[in-house]
Amino acid sequence: MITEEQSRRILEAVDAAFDEQLSFTQELVKHPSLRTQEGSAQDLLHAAMAERGLDMDRWQLDPEELATHEGFGPVTVSYEDVTNVVGTYLPAAEAGRSLILNGHVDVVPEGPAEHWSRSPWDAPIIDGWMYGRGAGDMKAGLAANLFAFDAVRAAGLEPAGRIHFQSVVEEECTGNGSLSALMRGYRADAVIIPEPEEDMLVRANVGVLWFKVRVSGSPTHPREMGTGFNAIDAAYTVMTALREVEEKWNADRGQHRFFEDLEHPINFNFGQIIGGDWPSSVPAWCEFDVRAAIYPGIPAEQAWNEVQQCLAQLQTGPAPINAVATKTGFFSEGYVLEPGSEAESLLESTHQQVFGTELGSFTTPGYLDGRVFTLYADTPTLVYGPVSEAIHGFDERVSVESVRRITKSIALFIANWCGVDEQR
Repeated sequence: MITEEQSRRILEAVDAAFDEQLSFTQELVKHPSLRTQEGSAQDLLHAAMAERGLDMDRWQLDPEELATHEGFGPVTVSYEDVTNVVGTYLPAAEAGRSLILNGHVDVVPEGPAEHWSRSPWDAPIIDGWMYGRGAGDMKAGLAANLFAFDAVRAAGLEPAGRIHFQSVVEEECTGNGSLSALMRGYRADAVIIPEPEEDMLVRANVGVLWFKVRVSGSPTHPREMGTGFNAIDAAYTVMTALREVEEKWNADRGQHRFFEDLEHPINFNFGQIIGGDWPSSVPAWCEFDVRAAIYPGIPAEQAWNEVQQCLAQLQTGPAPINAVATKTGFFSEGYVLEPGSEAESLLESTHQQVFGTELGSFTTPGYLDGRVFTLYADTPTLVYGPVSEAIHGFDERVSVESVRRITKSIALFIANWCGVDEQR
């Protein structure tokens, strides 16, 4: 473990550079890194890593290669110019443990701009909060990874272990970005992902399925509605059937460790819907998109088969409904971070040192890339990050002081996990 005096120097270094850290985060938020549009934000991060003397790697995701892995999420967009960025720090003599500092640069759509109190891409700091799409989820975390590393070096110390700084894409839709980094060969003894997690550690999180359901109808003129079949009306019947699957899975929560006390851990979100061709025609089709959660330990294929069975049963009723589901993104299993790892114990210590309180943990019904490293690399993955509000919503924001403390905790973790040498 590093000395008290070395810890003090690291914490002071975070404070000394914190204004610069906030400015960099604001600049990163100003890049609208929506899906397939992450290029300029990745350019900024690539430059920032290169300026720090890291060995740089940037590559375009390959859907055909990714499709060979069990953790792959089906792709419905072109991956042309969709890239990951990784910067690697290599000590002069690698004597300490290695670390991956991971974060995603992609953000979800901002929605109608008129419902924001300011531009989603301006990133002002108001009353202790930084605003903007992606400020919390998770550009503040991406910046914290880099500036935590800076603080160790500014304190006159050099980490003794290898560190990979990963800025990945596709976290919000498939998880293929972190999966691609894993398949490229990046491994370490531990992983930190500073997602917006309320200054706490994620103990477990759900897996996710994304799929589109297409319901077929029979078009007629409205004057003869009784002879047609309204696909939009039928789509609501299909949604009701899927809600029954959702409730069945929620009723099973007592059988799934860490989910027993959650009121409603499994959520089916009907996120998009479109249908019909003409207001005066009974609609011949309707499509809606679903995001469905599954428990850790439930194979994605098993959950998918149950969804398929639900839709198949609708074809056998008195008014048969033809509904076909197609995978459109996430096809991922959930994971549990088993208690007791050395990495978790160290994070408990650094959190206590910075926050003055014990590190709490919780179970989240949201998706996290932590599943990639936990399930497929057997690596302790600490998803731990700052307090945020309204992520995926209007006026998304992240607590500035929470970011400062999380950065300090990660900096102390780097120094203690990787080990340090005094600079000469």
